[in-house]
Amino acid sequence: MKDIYESPLSSRYADQKMKYLFSPDMKFRTWRKLWIALAEAEKELGLPVTQEQIDEMKAHQDDINYDVAEKREKEVRHDVMSHVYAFGVQCPKAKPIIHLGATSCYVGDNTDVIIMTEALRLVQKKLVGVISTLSEFARKYKDLPTLAFTHFQPAQPTTVGKRACLWIQDLLMDLEDVEYQLSKAKLLGSKGTTGTQASFLELFEGDHSKCRRLDQLIAEKMGYQSCFAVSGQTYSRKLDSQMLNVLAGIAQSAAKFSNDIRLLQHLKEVEEPFEKNQIGSSAMAYKRNPMRSERIASLARYVMVDTLNPYMTAATQWFERTLDDSANKRLSVPEAFLAVDAILNLYMNVSDGLVVYPKVIEQRLKKELPFMATENIMMDAVKRGADRQELHERIRVHSMAASRVVKEEGGENDLLERIAADPIFGVTMEELEEIMLPEKYVGRAPQQTEDFLNHEVANALQKYEDLKVEQAEINV
Repeated sequence: MKDIYESPLSSRYADQKMKYLFSPDMKFRTWRKLWIALAEAEKELGLPVTQEQIDEMKAHQDDINYDVAEKREKEVRHDVMSHVYAFGVQCPKAKPIIHLGATSCYVGDNTDVIIMTEALRLVQKKLVGVISTLSEFARKYKDLPTLAFTHFQPAQPTTVGKRACLWIQDLLMDLEDVEYQLSKAKLLGSKGTTGTQASFLELFEGDHSKCRRLDQLIAEKMGYQSCFAVSGQTYSRKLDSQMLNVLAGIAQSAAKFSNDIRLLQHLKEVEEPFEKNQIGSSAMAYKRNPMRSERIASLARYVMVDTLNPYMTAATQWFERTLDDSANKRLSVPEAFLAVDAILNLYMNVSDGLVVYPKVIEQRLKKELPFMATENIMMDAVKRGADRQELHERIRVHSMAASRVVKEEGGENDLLERIAADPIFGVTMEELEEIMLPEKYVGRAPQQTEDFLNHEVANALQKYEDLKVEQAEINV
């Protein structure tokens, strides 16, 4: 259909696995699994639920009769009760005990937690993939000197690999946040209308231990270790804000990377991948625009702003529950995950296909290196008996003159020639050229890269050794 709005996150950017997690099919199948878990737990705790009823529910767990549910919802205006009804149509024997003692949030909120948790696990896998890919790039270029920048002004050189480690460091911090958030994943459980479990206390004839055990059994049957100890009718909406905080952190890291790549592509030092038949501009055929990095930046901006939604929703919940969260959650949470999924797909694609131009990097570095080598030149002259203060003044004068040649006349940097011709330095041009080797000015960048990759990164990725990194698919 081309006559109605469709989200670009679904139609263009996110991949199939993430889209499925937020699909109606995932949602309603999870509802049925939760109803089955509730029935099984109630049976184990002595309520009159039969195995025959449970088996009947399991037989229809995945073949959802959407037409019946949709027709019923038009009549009763309640999505959960419409699906209870539709499930009961398929399971006439189990009909009396489906959703027994529960409120709508039993299926709605537990499903939301399950989907967010599964989505975060998918994000985790892709994050590990990007870190692994960037690590290979960093190791490959750990020794390649490049001009570093502070304030986007030429500064002391680094290496291409060391710069990549800065991107990886951000992602490792994100991975820690993802792991922490997953480590404390828990369900809402079945708490009832205001979170007091009053209906279950009635069903279990005042047995508090069975009420407590009910939550634990539901958690175990759904693959979790525990439930929230207390709640209103819903789980605390603060969980949504915590989830999106993690996603926004990934977006921040990706945006920083994308900005660096866009600047490097402008400098013609490093480029994102560009297909043979790809068109960069409709007007300027020669252009190779960094559109993937730009898309990362664009989507990242959306995710970072989207965190305001769960912030405000969590802050404005009234007492045990209010429904002004629902419409907002339906938009803000899925779209944040879909956008981050798209960001990581792009991040993987770009980092896996980065093109480095060593000759351009070397050329730019050599133009700036004479200014940066003056400290070494001055120290060598001092060792030969020259006056440090006089040397400093002569270097300042020569540097200003050389800078004028470059900036005002468009000429080449002739600082070395000026120093060689000044007898106060007592050095020849040949000696100066020997001093100008770029690798002498990168400090410990190669060793820092090796240490970082061999320890910090290796330790972080050790638990993911068996993880298969899939090729990122993107719509260019």
